[in-house]
Amino acid sequence: MTVLSLVIFLPLAAALVLAVVPGIPDAVARWAWVAVTAVEVVLVAVLWAGFERPGDGGVAFEEQVAWIPTVGSSYHVGVDGLSLPLLALTAVVFLACAVHAVAERDRPRPQSALFLFLQTSCLGVFAAQDLILFFLFFDLSIVGMYFVIAGWGHGNAAASALKFFLYTFLGSLALLLGFIGLYLFSEPRTFDMVELAESAPLDGNPVAGGFVLGAILLGLAIKTPTFPFHTWLPPAHTDAPAIGSAVLAGILLKLGTYGFVRIAMPMLPAAWRDWAWVIVVVGIVSVLYGALVALAQTDLKRMIAYTSVNHMGYVVLAVGAAGVAGGTDTQARELAVTGALTQMVSHGLITAALFLLAGVLRARAGTYHMSAFGGLASVAPRFAVLFAVGAFASLGLPGFSGFIAEFQIFAGAIGAVPWTALALPGILLTAALFLLATQRLLTGEVREKAVGFTDLRASEVLSIGPLLLLSLLIGVFPRPLLELIEPAAAVVVDLVGR
Repeated sequence: MTVLSLVIFLPLAAALVLAVVPGIPDAVARWAWVAVTAVEVVLVAVLWAGFERPGDGGVAFEEQVAWIPTVGSSYHVGVDGLSLPLLALTAVVFLACAVHAVAERDRPRPQSALFLFLQTSCLGVFAAQDLILFFLFFDLSIVGMYFVIAGWGHGNAAASALKFFLYTFLGSLALLLGFIGLYLFSEPRTFDMVELAESAPLDGNPVAGGFVLGAILLGLAIKTPTFPFHTWLPPAHTDAPAIGSAVLAGILLKLGTYGFVRIAMPMLPAAWRDWAWVIVVVGIVSVLYGALVALAQTDLKRMIAYTSVNHMGYVVLAVGAAGVAGGTDTQARELAVTGALTQMVSHGLITAALFLLAGVLRARAGTYHMSAFGGLASVAPRFAVLFAVGAFASLGLPGFSGFIAEFQIFAGAIGAVPWTALALPGILLTAALFLLATQRLLTGEVREKAVGFTDLRASEVLSIGPLLLLSLLIGVFPRPLLELIEPAAAVVVDLVGR
């Protein structure tokens, strides 16, 4: 077993131990979850340190074993500059959630096992180099999050979990239909992602290519989610536990945007160019709509949920612009795709931290409504500092990862497609909504639910603080991340423009 396979399946092995072995104390289960996720961070760091850029279209730490040879499917895993940053993001966010949950007492053993299972499913998606393997892990992530929301959620958790499952499972069926289309038109027939990216089997068939891309885009757009496929997201976030929302926003939404750059763009380049204008329009609408609706929210968690529609809209805008530009401005297109990948990492860190902070409000006061608070800066200074940092990071303040990502996205997208500047007001709206939230929660007189509010515990600081610190480090020292992403982004742009 390679280090990469160990990274993927170690959490699953630990989950099986927690689920099957009788008599494991709750405290042991909690700390086992922390220990396994900490080991995962170390193992991913080893992968990062040992990573050597593969040849164009290739992957590092590759492992391929026959699985379903009759349909050309294998256990094929590997990483490149597109997937390794997201593997690292997954490891970090799950460790933060494990630390955050140390003090919780609600069925810790099954919860720890479920999140470890969910971690394997997410890691598997980012490492998969076979479409059937990708689909398997993709669907398992839906199952895992369904039980997280239904089992540990609040409010109308059962209905929100069902809505999440039905929407995203419908998307996965559309995705499977698209994968079958790629398989049927490949020669020889295969589900291998590296071979499909090299051959682009539908490039000479615009009608079939359009239908296959449409099915794949539908599945990925629901998962991302983009407008108008986002309606499952606010209730799922509102009723999910804090750590569930952190994983849902920080990691699961990236499964959709990652699919754009890993599957749709390189495997269906001609169809992507044909549909690129539509994708750009959807991105612009998602940016503006997400920000406007978030601005109108009084519930903090719903507000953060709608900012995810806004921030993922930037990613959709960027990858769409990379197709519209054709071969006219390669540098701008590469910059846009690099910004899209950077945005995935940045949004995962910052939004996971914000959802954990929102969870603190409900744990202390039983509500997310911002009008119920005020003056938290004086009674909970640690909470106030971290929330303010998270808010400024999310609105794209220079010095944080969000600024690096959004600057690259707009510089690349506008350089390729000038009218993408229509999405720029989304940044102003995002700034307004986070400043208003900061004002409502932290300033003014101490009132209502803020009276007697207990400040962050050590486990909460240790889970939230490092996520925001990483965003700051990327904002100040972006080169280690960009050096990993840029060559892979150039490969994607080259494949789209062929």
